[in-house]
Amino acid sequence: MCGIFGIVAGKKSPYSFKIINNSLKRLALLSESRGKDSSGICFRNQEKKKYNVIKGDIPVSTLAKKDKYTFYLREAIHYNKSKLEKPFAAFGHARLVTNGSQLNAQNTQPVIKDGLIGVHNGIIVNSDELWAKHSDMQRSYEIDTEVMLALTRKKMNEGAAAVDAVSQAINTVYGTVATALFFDDRNECVLATNNGSLYVLTNRQDFVAFASEAYILKELIKFKDLKCKLGEYFISQVRPNTGYHLDIDNFTLAGFNLHTKKVNQANISNLLPNKFEVESENYSNDTCDKSVLVNIEDYKNNPKVQHQAKFLEYQWDRIVNLKRCTKCLLPETFPFIAYDQQGVCNYCHNYRIKNNPKSFEELQKLVDPYRKTNGQPDVLVPFSGGRDSTYTLHLVKEELGLNPIAFTYDWGMVTDLARRNIARVCGKLGVENIIVAADIHWKRENIRKNIAAWLKNPELGMIPLFMAGDKFFFYYANMIKKQNNINLNIWGINNLENTDFKTGFAGLPPKFDKKRIYSLSLMNQLKLFGFVGKNLIQSPGYVNQSILDSLGSFASRYIAPKKDYYHMFDYYRWDENEIEDLILNEYKWETAVDTKSTWRIGDGTASFYNYVYTTVAGFCENDTFRSNQIREGMISRERALELIEEENKPRFESIKWYLEIVGLDFEDTIRRINTMPKLY
Repeated sequence: MCGIFGIVAGKKSPYSFKIINNSLKRLALLSESRGKDSSGICFRNQEKKKYNVIKGDIPVSTLAKKDKYTFYLREAIHYNKSKLEKPFAAFGHARLVTNGSQLNAQNTQPVIKDGLIGVHNGIIVNSDELWAKHSDMQRSYEIDTEVMLALTRKKMNEGAAAVDAVSQAINTVYGTVATALFFDDRNECVLATNNGSLYVLTNRQDFVAFASEAYILKELIKFKDLKCKLGEYFISQVRPNTGYHLDIDNFTLAGFNLHTKKVNQANISNLLPNKFEVESENYSNDTCDKSVLVNIEDYKNNPKVQHQAKFLEYQWDRIVNLKRCTKCLLPETFPFIAYDQQGVCNYCHNYRIKNNPKSFEELQKLVDPYRKTNGQPDVLVPFSGGRDSTYTLHLVKEELGLNPIAFTYDWGMVTDLARRNIARVCGKLGVENIIVAADIHWKRENIRKNIAAWLKNPELGMIPLFMAGDKFFFYYANMIKKQNNINLNIWGINNLENTDFKTGFAGLPPKFDKKRIYSLSLMNQLKLFGFVGKNLIQSPGYVNQSILDSLGSFASRYIAPKKDYYHMFDYYRWDENEIEDLILNEYKWETAVDTKSTWRIGDGTASFYNYVYTTVAGFCENDTFRSNQIREGMISRERALELIEEENKPRFESIKWYLEIVGLDFEDTIRRINTMPKLY
């Protein structure tokens, strides 16, 4: 999940050093919103027949300030009377770490493999299987991109043209691919994607720029010096399962289809008389967050880890004996709960059926005015990688027939599992996925400081502060809509996931008539601020760098206007079995190693806060969710009780991962939680 970008300018074209330098830097800086964990840039030096690659575990904005960046850029530009004597070509990458730690320079991009230099946005989820299948190929790195380059070179060695080889490689992988490739033995650049997360700006004569988002290219063209030289230009999406082939020396650009692999210029005549040399230089950031190396699979056979797992407690024998509602499962420890003479709780008495949607045909009529006939995206689907947003994206594309952009906000708690599932779904559907990556190290540091402050004076009502950073999802959703000229939002929010207890522990009584599960009345907003203010005084550690982030998150969630928002499950009945059947069988979803549930497995925070709630209060989100299913008549009380007994078990691997990446000691943190006074 990254940003890729690049520029190719033809020989004898009128682009000055200033234009090329400023354009490349603009593309790099604009692409940084998609990832700051690592970066890299490749310069093509035709004079010396060399590709110069610089990369490292630093943001691209830092990389572009290195002396080598300017040196290689100047070496790659050759002028004769203010015109390029030779073609200029360079591309780069801004990375959000997924597969392969950025601390290993070989795992940063551009990736160099078998004479290919490539940048890749997306995730290949079947890389291990492909390496096993093609035993004649040598694996050198952890990064998933490597297998695509190895497959491409293998096909080229068997006689395939570059376009054919790239097409065959992409058709073999499973997941999302948007890529740009240079070859050490051909005057060619190939751009290709299977999900449409790639855009091209060109005047079709002597200039091509590409980026992962249309918005980035629209911002680039605001550079007047470039716009003046280009003349007439076009910005277009590289459609899913298509690509462009560019003959760099002759500047001929032709489109091709990944399935038919038809292109005029892709032939063996583009072989160079002598291969280009590839030289790579790596930079390291000593202050980089080493916690990214955590891999929950490494825990299983580690004696220390097996010892740590025993710290987690689960007192089901006590929890199961709590007084519970005779209709649902809510226990006596639930905030503001009251039971009548029959033992039925006030939450059941005030419950109104939520899973009773309007007709799907009504939604079809509502979205019709938003449809675009020019092939441009017409709807934004916020896509966390969870099961409900997956199902919503499926319905939007396959049933409503809209052209969606899937938007993901990665604030540091989107797990690798969620990212891989996002890749599975967007790759199969051919849907563009725009990722906005926060400053993840900063976000995780905020979480660490807030949990550390909380542990000194633990209040259950303050736990939502740990998740405050993700609420910017709403802010960035509006930003992406504006950037892509989209008005329509369709969300996959499930009303059965209502968790009133989180604010209930902060002293806010339930509002049974609220319209949305994220709604909060003005009075309750004021009460919430009062509760938080009291805790700030009692535990001054909360006064840290995260305050502005938390306030911004609050405003994004509760105050910012939400226009043209529709909710899929207001028009389509939510059915757990139907959803699980689709995600597991149609999209081959990957499930978690530490729970049988498919809910919340992509959210890195859920396992931790649910452990706290269960340990201290004897219930968590699973209890409220299953209780709502009981009230809806979707599940029996007996079955729901069986499920929460299993689902509320501590998820050691996920909790361990969470505490590691935010920088908290596992044993100390869990000991402190376990000593909190129980409500039962």
